[in-house]
Amino acid sequence: MRQVTLGRTKTQVSAISLGTWSYGGSLTVGTQSVGWSGHNDETAKRALIQAWELGINHWDTADAYGNGRSEQLIGKVWSTVARKDIFLATKLGWVMGPHNHYYEPSFMRHQIDLSLKQLKTDVIDLLYLHHCMFGDCDELLDPAIEVLCRAREKGKIRFIGLSDWNATAILKYAEKTNPDVVQSYRNVMNDDYVTSGLKDWVDHHNAGVAFFSPLKHGLLIGKYTEPTTFPMGDFRSNIKEFSDHEILAKAREASKTLTSKFSAHPQPVLYGLLNSLLTDTPTGCVLLGQRSPAQVKAAAYANDTMTNSDAKWVRSLY
Repeated sequence: MRQVTLGRTKTQVSAISLGTWSYGGSLTVGTQSVGWSGHNDETAKRALIQAWELGINHWDTADAYGNGRSEQLIGKVWSTVARKDIFLATKLGWVMGPHNHYYEPSFMRHQIDLSLKQLKTDVIDLLYLHHCMFGDCDELLDPAIEVLCRAREKGKIRFIGLSDWNATAILKYAEKTNPDVVQSYRNVMNDDYVTSGLKDWVDHHNAGVAFFSPLKHGLLIGKYTEPTTFPMGDFRSNIKEFSDHEILAKAREASKTLTSKFSAHPQPVLYGLLNSLLTDTPTGCVLLGQRSPAQVKAAAYANDTMTNSDAKWVRSLY
């Protein structure tokens, strides 16, 4: 398994790492679908064990995924998986608890302790602020940073991260939060990592970076032949591209082109889509959702280096 150094954490992690958003199962917050349908706890636990066996050693979760379900599943595998082998990341911020705003300090401290309990671990390797919504006048920012710094001093967490769907938002708060790792949305169709200036900040500060949703929630692999609807509770029901004939057709055509170009590779489509995101980011990895042992094996096979010219060619397809 190819590994990269996750910036100044100096930790070696698998270039294709494991995202466990889907492990929370279907979930709604109000009328908003924020989970994933089709989840099975036992299959997910087998996937975690398979990931460990194949060297996928960086696992990413959050307190919000299934209201703790994802964290709890991870916590159940330590009787088989060696905890010391896994770089374990989680997040807080989306769950408000009894408050009407994010990042209330006392509730943040509660959530850190809850994550430790659910994950059945003494320390969280990397704890992210899950988003960059710090109030109308950023009044929530300093108290949130203070909570994480105190948790680090107490040995509850090792490194601090900052996440958001918008790379520009991460950049806006990067200097103040000084994250060891940033987590940004990036795929070959949605890519503001470079143009936002975030890449320059990461390079200058030797930060680690983890890209989430590198397959655009599965749309880019080209398996959808017709517009697809997802049940209530599945985040993908919010993604309009799954109902767009033209985009789905382009994804299928690009998938065929990748298959032809990288025909000698055991996972040509995954190889192209994932590794093209990493050639400009030596301290980076991708967080790929892997819900079954078969998906874990595919991810492990896709893990390989790519030339800059091939990466540029892949991005040009989209």
